[in-house]
Amino acid sequence: MKDEEIDNVLKNATQPQQHPDPLVLARIGESIRPSMRPVRPLPPAWLMIVCIVLVCAAVSLAGAARAGFFGFERMDWFERLLVFSTITILTWLGAISFARQMIPASRHRISPGAQLALSSVALLAVFACLFRDYHTDHFVPAGIACLLTGLLHAIPADVLCWLLLSRGFAVNRVSAGLVSGTLAGLAGVGMLELHCPSFQATHILVWHTAVVPVSAALSAMLCWALPFRGRSNHR
Repeated sequence: MKDEEIDNVLKNATQPQQHPDPLVLARIGESIRPSMRPVRPLPPAWLMIVCIVLVCAAVSLAGAARAGFFGFERMDWFERLLVFSTITILTWLGAISFARQMIPASRHRISPGAQLALSSVALLAVFACLFRDYHTDHFVPAGIACLLTGLLHAIPADVLCWLLLSRGFAVNRVSAGLVSGTLAGLAGVGMLELHCPSFQATHILVWHTAVVPVSAALSAMLCWALPFRGRSNHR
């Protein structure tokens, strides 16, 4: 590059930038003004998390109240404490993750895949420690019935969680679907633990735990296959 060319570059860099035509700016403003509406800020994150947990608990309790609390009645106090405290903690963590998925620019301390793995492994560990009956009576028919029952209760939990955070915006809808499906699956597992009277270890380890990954996979696939528009109504 010649000295004259360098001088020209430096001279152009020091010259004031030409401002846009005010008429052009006015026309742009007029064109977007009809689409601008006042918005409300999102509720506090802690309130959204509490509401999500309450929704999942309500779905589990409502399903068990309709079908019967046979599983809860068979448990001793230690089994109840360990099983339902684990489900509550996992649901709380899932609610935190889902709320952050619906708030753009939020920090994600744990990935959706890790959230799913943590929930599944934690349930397997607790069930393996508590249930030691390794009979496999009616393994497939009873297991499929429990799997379908858990998934049927995961559906309303998933829908209600999305409606609860409908004013948020999922930047990555597949990731948000994976988290919400995991959360809804935990609601389904909670209902099964309250209701299912079978304490066979293989039944619980396989079919009850399977509700979580199956629900997560179905929710993520649905979010990927069905395009939707989130609304970002926070300031």
